[in-house]
Amino acid sequence: MMEKDRKRIKTGAIILAGGAGKRMKSSIPKQYMLLGGRPVIVYGLEAFEKSPVDQIVLVTGEDEVAFCREKIVRAYGLQKVRAVVPGGKERCHSVYEGLKALEDCSHVLIHDGARPLVSQQTIQRAMDGAVRFRACVVGMPVKDTIKVADQEEFAAHTPDRRFLWQIQTPQAFEYQLARSCYDELMKDDRLQQEVTDDAMVVESFSDVPVKLICGDYANIKITTPEDLYVAEALLAARERGSQL
Repeated sequence: MMEKDRKRIKTGAIILAGGAGKRMKSSIPKQYMLLGGRPVIVYGLEAFEKSPVDQIVLVTGEDEVAFCREKIVRAYGLQKVRAVVPGGKERCHSVYEGLKALEDCSHVLIHDGARPLVSQQTIQRAMDGAVRFRACVVGMPVKDTIKVADQEEFAAHTPDRRFLWQIQTPQAFEYQLARSCYDELMKDDRLQQEVTDDAMVVESFSDVPVKLICGDYANIKITTPEDLYVAEALLAARERGSQL
């Protein structure tokens, strides 16, 4: 890549920290539960703080904005977080608020704050993929056989595992591509209830193919209590310098 092209690339990151964490069976939202003595959300924020991204927008619950500014961003010295904004009813609404809050960026990475163990290598691969392919998501090939169930929960179909990936975040795009697709999504109430990730939005409102980029099996999403135990073990191994 030519030096003048590098100078035009400015990358923003949206970190999503909404959700009540009902499946965690806790009154504390999962993003604020402690992992290794610190809130889960801090790990992802610090990973992007240390990465080459230029700016970060943290999207959280409306009642948690002041808390995040004081107890997360300021307390942990996160200099790249340029805004903490309230999200919306669904994940897609929160992403949209994050997109509107970013300023002067050519590419955007969207990351779930409940994935605290995202690595620098994964972030860099996502950034490179966005520049090269315009749209990419990180993920890993599935390890297990997957069954498609019918409405009565009988096995209806077994897809070929060789072509199945478990999708993670960050998901990375040209900013204008993501913004224009989300602008269109905001006009479609039905589809807003159906989309589960950002790639689906781009797939629905553009003809740009989404590239799959290798992530990391350790880049787990904390959703249930068991996930927190696994994350603790992975974090301990990382701190010991173990190869995962």
